[in-house]
Amino acid sequence: MLRVDQAGEYGATRIYAGQLAVLGDRHPAARLIAGMALQEELHLKHFDAMLADRGVRPTLLQPLWNVAGFALGAATALIGPEAAMACTAAVETEIDKHYAEQLASLGDEEPELSGTIREFQAEELEHRDTAIAAGAENAFGYPVLSAVIRAGCRAAIALSKRI
Repeated sequence: MLRVDQAGEYGATRIYAGQLAVLGDRHPAARLIAGMALQEELHLKHFDAMLADRGVRPTLLQPLWNVAGFALGAATALIGPEAAMACTAAVETEIDKHYAEQLASLGDEEPELSGTIREFQAEELEHRDTAIAAGAENAFGYPVLSAVIRAGCRAAIALSKRI
């Protein structure tokens, strides 16, 4: 669980880095993205520490998530700010489902991890809601864009669990 959660937070930081590289500070969406990126950095640092404390190695796919995350963020930002927000909404929808599955699996075991997941899940839902309020669903081709990104997230989660 820690490996895939750390990988997800790493990927999120890379997506936001790609979006900010394109948008810079030229668009009001960049301020929203920068705020969400800061939260993701804090999540990543927390999971990095948990990996180290428990002797869990990160996914071997991290170099791939570095490039893929940045590329996804940059590509959606190039389409436009609404597409960047659509990316956030899609990713956070899948992360919410992923965290809910983890919490159900953990039950009463691992209260520290469960608490962390609950806290981060709430913040990820805030990101999703922020993105929707900022026009995610108005992005060109939103249903297809969202479906493709969500499928990619599910694949990244599955791969990071195993590799």
